[in-house]
Amino acid sequence: MLIDHESLSRSDRRALAGLHDSKQMDPERREDLYPAVLRAALRSSIVVRCPRGIDDRGLHVTNIEALSSALERLRPSEEATCLVDGFSLRDCRVPHRAVIEGDGTSAAIAAASILAKVTRDRYMHRVAAEHPGWGFEEHVGYSTPEHRAAIERLGISPLHRRSFQSVAYSQLELSA
Repeated sequence: MLIDHESLSRSDRRALAGLHDSKQMDPERREDLYPAVLRAALRSSIVVRCPRGIDDRGLHVTNIEALSSALERLRPSEEATCLVDGFSLRDCRVPHRAVIEGDGTSAAIAAASILAKVTRDRYMHRVAAEHPGWGFEEHVGYSTPEHRAAIERLGISPLHRRSFQSVAYSQLELSA
């Protein structure tokens, strides 16, 4: 995400002053910040990967590829250096700098994290209707006791990664 600091309204500046690690914000606060983040963005790019692709390549490799792809789609200027949360992207053609725990120390990374989490949460709410019983609208993909109980009760859905080895998966003797 590229931010345009110059054209922010006073109310958006105030709202964005509260940016910090999105994992520490409740979903309502992230939803409130989402439109202000989009208004502040010169460009944004969200890349989504499917469970089968993650199973084929692995979660870490898929995350690195998705982040690289998102940066390349942003097309930052040549003099810009993008900040990336945690990992250096070896094969990425966009100049970037890894920031450890970046969503807690960089407003730009925190803002990008808001976009990613709100997008993921909205998706999980939509698919909950197509896959009732797993409680996707409640746990939004995180492993909770209720999520594990639903897997034990119903098995895994088409949205579950077969390569993810949780206790619930092991109890069901599911293999990758």
